[in-house]
Amino acid sequence: MLYKRSLLLIAPVIVIFGAASICRGDIYKYVDPEGVVHLTNIPTEHNVPYVLVMKEKRVIIQIRGDISGYDELIAKTAEKYRVDSALVKAIIKAESNFNHRAVSPVGARGLMQLMPATAATLQVQDSFHPENNIEGGVRYLRYLMNLFKGNLPLVLAAYNSGENTVLRYKNRIPPYQETQTYVRRVLHYFSRYSSGNPVP
Repeated sequence: MLYKRSLLLIAPVIVIFGAASICRGDIYKYVDPEGVVHLTNIPTEHNVPYVLVMKEKRVIIQIRGDISGYDELIAKTAEKYRVDSALVKAIIKAESNFNHRAVSPVGARGLMQLMPATAATLQVQDSFHPENNIEGGVRYLRYLMNLFKGNLPLVLAAYNSGENTVLRYKNRIPPYQETQTYVRRVLHYFSRYSSGNPVP
């Protein structure tokens, strides 16, 4: 029997922010009257009796452009610790861009980028677990708000560079470009979320 492989038609993977895309890798076979075997991943000819010979697991690529999927969890935790939920969203946006598997170059993990030592102090067993991470992060945020008497820029500076750093600079935002940029960014996101405007 003569075998010939037809060119596989490759379906383009389209990644759309805020939605899921699917790349299909199933393989279909058709043997024509001359005994030639045709293989394809997209059987385009509807009158040809293609047979599925290999089923590939669907790969779903999802990129979130918003944190709406965590809204309920954020609202519940923010209410528990008396923290504005828009502030929690702003911090998560700045810290991990809503990626619960995010890891920073210095080892901070998860949505609210908890350092391992901080996570251990807060008894967060799995920083990659969204509920555990948000619980620990918001609890730490509440602690910083109490420590700095609600002074939000100082709270954010401490969240970024550590409370001892802010205290060392006598309750001023440390003169670090990264920290100063972080504070401005979170305050911007906080303003957007508070007014109901989406953050790109």
